[in-house]
Amino acid sequence: MVLVYSLDVSAPLLRTQGYVDGRWISAASVFPVLDPATGQEIVRVSDCGPAEAKQAVDAAYKAFHSWKQYTAKERSVLLRKWFELLLLHKDELAQLITFECGKPMRESLGEISYSASFLEWFSEEARRVYGDIVPSPAKDRKLLLLKQPVGVASIITPWNFPSAMITRKVGAALAAGCTVVVKPAEDTPLSALALAELAEQAGIPAGVFNVVPCSRESTPSVGRVLCTDPLVAKISFTGSTATGKVLLKMAADTVKKVSMELGGHAPFIVFDSADLDKAVGGAMASKFRNSGQTCVCSNRFLVQSAVYDRFVEKLGGAMDAELRLGHGSEPDTTQGPLINARAAEKVLHQISDAVSRGAKVVKGGKRLDGSFMEPTLLADVTADMLCTKEETFGPLVPVIRQVQTGDRD
Repeated sequence: MVLVYSLDVSAPLLRTQGYVDGRWISAASVFPVLDPATGQEIVRVSDCGPAEAKQAVDAAYKAFHSWKQYTAKERSVLLRKWFELLLLHKDELAQLITFECGKPMRESLGEISYSASFLEWFSEEARRVYGDIVPSPAKDRKLLLLKQPVGVASIITPWNFPSAMITRKVGAALAAGCTVVVKPAEDTPLSALALAELAEQAGIPAGVFNVVPCSRESTPSVGRVLCTDPLVAKISFTGSTATGKVLLKMAADTVKKVSMELGGHAPFIVFDSADLDKAVGGAMASKFRNSGQTCVCSNRFLVQSAVYDRFVEKLGGAMDAELRLGHGSEPDTTQGPLINARAAEKVLHQISDAVSRGAKVVKGGKRLDGSFMEPTLLADVTADMLCTKEETFGPLVPVIRQVQTGDRD
């Protein structure tokens, strides 16, 4: 029997057009948004291009001149309304994340709470953008420091936290008096468009918050507008290091302010003196959240030799006991799919490379239907393998034996 999963989200929150200057706009073409668990098309979304991106920048620039005049309290009240609407619609917003991103519903609901918390925080911080008075070296002068919004901010966000990565950036920008143009990841535009709908319901003025969804093919040209247009003052990007380098080069010509959160390669270190049960619990939490697709997931596991075998055995047992693959809407699912086939292929390539160099597959190791990957535990991993050099972004645990100098005697 083939199970059919359907997205049950009301029309106002399931938007498929771009959002520019307070209006929902169509583009010349559309692109499909797929459920990564099934490969089935959810909807088709407007494929915005450079023209729509420029329109959004112009709208944000125009709106900036009035938005920056709002008092801190006025901006605070609007952000608070937006926060309250996220909580009111948390179940539907979580469904959007699960269906376009693949997260289990428990994690998606957690993300919506996380996402809303940024709006709550910055709604309060909006009232606290204080200046300062600095002692002057001259008796006849006073030095006053004023904090002012920089202008239009281009917000380029990833697919692994399609709601929270937007509110974290946008909440701060709007609280400060900036306006924004958001380009969500091509895999997960629906969460961004739902946020736009709720921003409008909250009363955030036209042009202050704009969203330009686009396909993978249109991303370079849209990104070029958002990073080179002279009306853009600031760029905030979360994503890969390679893409970050490209955006930095484009931003350099107009010397824009840039904030970037790029790829990670975090080690998880277990010493001989560790409490192994706690170490295994920590490893499970830090590796398998969102099927290993977070920027803070542990990527390399460095375990001292005296506890190496016991750690691998205990971790394998925990993986068997706690991890359940499936569609994110199933209540017992802990591990959803990877975001797309390319992501699954990358993990499989790292596994194949490691095995070819002598690593042993203790658990998993196989690609399943679609973009599902078995949670995989590798032993006898060495530093020359790809999985110890590149960020994995998937459910792969490579365990490296760390031998102390004294252990060799």
